[in-house]
Amino acid sequence: MKRPWQRLIRPAAARPLLGTALALAALLASAVPANALPGGSPRPVVTVAQGGLRGQDRGGAQEFLGIPYAAPPVGAARLRPPQAPPRWRGVREAVRQAPACLQFSPFGLADPAAVSEDCLYLDVYRPRGARPGARLPVIVWVHGGAYSQGTGTQFGGRTTADLTQSVVVSINYRLGQLGYLGLPELAAGNERRSGSFGLMDQIAALGWTRQNIAAFGGDPGSVTVSGQSAGSGSVCALLAAPSAAGLFHRAVLQSGPCTLLGAPDGARAESQARTFAARAGCAGPAGVPECLRAVSGAALVEAARTVPTAGPASGDGLLPAAPAQAIGSGAWNKVPVMIGSTRSEARLFVALTQPHLTAEQYAAQVLAEHGASGPEVLARYPVKDHGSPYLALSAVMTDSTFACHTAWTARMFAAQVPTYAYEFDDPRSPTLAGAQVPGLDMANAHSAELAYLHDFTMGDRPLTSVQLGLATAMKRYWGSFARFGAPAVAGQAAWPPAGAGAGFGAGPGAATFLTLDPAATRTSTSFEADHQCAFWRTRPPRPL
Repeated sequence: MKRPWQRLIRPAAARPLLGTALALAALLASAVPANALPGGSPRPVVTVAQGGLRGQDRGGAQEFLGIPYAAPPVGAARLRPPQAPPRWRGVREAVRQAPACLQFSPFGLADPAAVSEDCLYLDVYRPRGARPGARLPVIVWVHGGAYSQGTGTQFGGRTTADLTQSVVVSINYRLGQLGYLGLPELAAGNERRSGSFGLMDQIAALGWTRQNIAAFGGDPGSVTVSGQSAGSGSVCALLAAPSAAGLFHRAVLQSGPCTLLGAPDGARAESQARTFAARAGCAGPAGVPECLRAVSGAALVEAARTVPTAGPASGDGLLPAAPAQAIGSGAWNKVPVMIGSTRSEARLFVALTQPHLTAEQYAAQVLAEHGASGPEVLARYPVKDHGSPYLALSAVMTDSTFACHTAWTARMFAAQVPTYAYEFDDPRSPTLAGAQVPGLDMANAHSAELAYLHDFTMGDRPLTSVQLGLATAMKRYWGSFARFGAPAVAGQAAWPPAGAGAGFGAGPGAATFLTLDPAATRTSTSFEADHQCAFWRTRPPRPL
């Protein structure tokens, strides 16, 4: 049985309310910046390996939008590894964002003009006055969306670039079965023997960044890769992918712990891919790759409605082992890590799938999901202690998945590298545009922190002045981590490593988290107790 929270981390066949929310958010995200500059001042120009780029000033930052980091993956290049982007003569205009990649969830970016298979582009934001040789820290953002929807254009980086004096890069990558399709006959055509083209795209974007970011004033030796939800799952994969070694130097994982977001093995990935290919009219036995390259994009999206992608597969030359396995064994790209979650992650999923849950339905669902442990789960999470069945189920799902897996993944990292853990806790935070269910408390739900870290187009309301204060503090923490590998900011609450507490490590000592609260940001060692992780450790859900 698919759990409600999985429907955003991994898509499901039908979820009308979630689809409405994402479609509304997507329409907001498609806005394009204006071309003209106030006062006619000279526009910034940089030169990268492919040619010149002319960007624009906006606020305290400069932006260069719609930059190709790979050749268009269309026609014969569909379902193949990314290739080097073409060169151009003269100076290319870089003031319009590129289309999103083809959206494979039943409800994604709705405007056809904003969606294309020709989508391997990125946006770069830098502080005004940044010049080649400035060696500013670089933050590369990997968006979420269940590996099947979303776009980097929803996450502007102007404010972060200006405030933290960093260069911010936000990328697109192939989604759905165009990005993740575990057919051996496709894998046989590339040196990594893999069908995880979306992960290859992310590695290509990091490679482009290493080659070209100095032209924007960035330091190719100081790159932080950061992602949320499935974007965090992508960061887990990048940490475990040998071919990504050396392309980044720090990692941020938001609401997507590696022990929760598993990577399917080759057999499972192939089985899912065969089912998808058959539904796309490419059952074989021969010529399946050629057939899939000839099928329309719309037909591929339709075929995926009941066969969602599981993201990058493990057991091939690109990702030899599942990320949690690789990290646990010590065979990974070791860098300092920041990891965290929101206080009530699952409120989003429950609100969008079961907003009017009754007490009887809550009990039945817990018993069905947790089997013999169900009665104890109900005893630990009684409706009377939470105020409603909706809030009780949200707590069960939050604790058993995101929260405790965040703590367990943090412990795994902290035993090997400097690790900093956080919990976002703003009891009045906005949710995603169009997602608010009247009468339900959706604060601190999955994705709540995004409006505090980006020039975000998907929030359902602007931040208040108090929330903007927390947003500024959070950007400064993230910027310090990107610059120094430690989130130390003068005048803000100290953020010790996750393993700073007495007895941490092999013993039972509590992990240290920073609680990001607009009223009082503070350190805490009660995260695991608050989310009942000792109980859930003996009853963890299956990794995805």
